[in-house]
Amino acid sequence: MLTLRKAADRGAANHGWLKSFHTFSFANYRNPREQGFSDLLVINDDRVAAGKGFGQHPHRDMEIFSYVLEGALEHKDTLGTGSVIRPGDVQLMSAGSGVAHSEYNHSATKPVHFLQIWIVPEVSGAKPRYQQEHFSQEQKRGQLRLIISPDGSNGSLKVRQDARVYAGLFDGNDTATLKLGEHRYAYVHVARGSVQLNGEQLQEGDGVRVREEQLLTLSNGVDAEVLVFDLRPQELPEMP
Repeated sequence: MLTLRKAADRGAANHGWLKSFHTFSFANYRNPREQGFSDLLVINDDRVAAGKGFGQHPHRDMEIFSYVLEGALEHKDTLGTGSVIRPGDVQLMSAGSGVAHSEYNHSATKPVHFLQIWIVPEVSGAKPRYQQEHFSQEQKRGQLRLIISPDGSNGSLKVRQDARVYAGLFDGNDTATLKLGEHRYAYVHVARGSVQLNGEQLQEGDGVRVREEQLLTLSNGVDAEVLVFDLRPQELPEMP
């Protein structure tokens, strides 16, 4: 069963320097029907103006990853990490017992467009850690490349939860199929472009809750970039 969440139905915020769309309830956007899905708590689609960003702020007991679509995002944290994240890079910060970080547009002239996504961990109070890896367009073209997993398999980043995240690029005749385990849920988010999921047309910003399906097929993309989350079969996130 596929349950579509249209892009236009998301929460929206415009702070001038920041334009953001919220798939699930976040900050001032509160929707009782959209409180996350399985262990997936936040999908924020953020556009930050040149030279602007988020000052240092704390997190704990959350798996937070950033996925840059356009531009460059500068990250600094209290673990001593400093990096610039560009398209193809995936950054995963496990906040654990507590960490503070800042995120700024690295460019003084161009905007940055990125997704920030939160996954609830299976343990609380763990040691904070930072990971970053690059996945090329060739690795994602016409296929679903594993980018995040519990065990770091196939060069993916390690998340503290029974969740797997795949990224793919689809255009023209590109087609990929993902087989889910029995009784698994999934969530599909179209980061840009358009694509068909099991024959259903999706546009940029659309999301789909997936239940009681074992095969997911992505096809007929038009400059599409897609994230697929393989998740535990539960409706809402639960803090450990």
